[in-house]
Amino acid sequence: MKSINPNNLAERDNYKFLTGSIIPRPVAFVTTLSKEGVLNAAPFSYFNVVSTNPPMISISVQRKNGEMKDTSRNAISLKEFVVHVSDVSYIHQLNMTAKNLPSNESEVEDANLTVIDSLKISVPGIKEARVRMECVLEEVISLGGTKERPTCELLIGRVVMYHICNELYENGKIDAKGLQPVARLAGNSYAKLGELFELERPT
Repeated sequence: MKSINPNNLAERDNYKFLTGSIIPRPVAFVTTLSKEGVLNAAPFSYFNVVSTNPPMISISVQRKNGEMKDTSRNAISLKEFVVHVSDVSYIHQLNMTAKNLPSNESEVEDANLTVIDSLKISVPGIKEARVRMECVLEEVISLGGTKERPTCELLIGRVVMYHICNELYENGKIDAKGLQPVARLAGNSYAKLGELFELERPT
């Protein structure tokens, strides 16, 4: 087995090892609203569950050249955002939103996605997503780099409303096969939901 000290690696090499080994990663498709009213949207694969009481999720948004991305800046300013679960039905449109657009242009319009109003917050969601969660910002933590120049913002969102497509809702659960989620691997590679198996937890 090869042993490598991450302190001896460039940031890009650490990125390759982390994104190549921590797989598959679910992709959060996040919408936020700027002060000027522009609806921003972007995908993030540094995404997971934090807590179920109350329901909270986390998204790590990496900075670009030391500058906050629109998602972080908007979420921190308005303290609201919507997280959509990525699935095969709209993955090509979702991928288009990864394009670097100026802050005054909407990725939602550029990708020809459909805006839908939220019930609990002011940030709209995307109709094409079959699972979405309205969130309020519970906490934001700047991490990495230095105190003056961190490398990312960890956004902790508290879910205040779930929206689940009727076809996926089964007795209080979500049909994973029906959802057909998309997961991120390394580079330009993605994965669909593969073979399922069950293991009972030991008692």
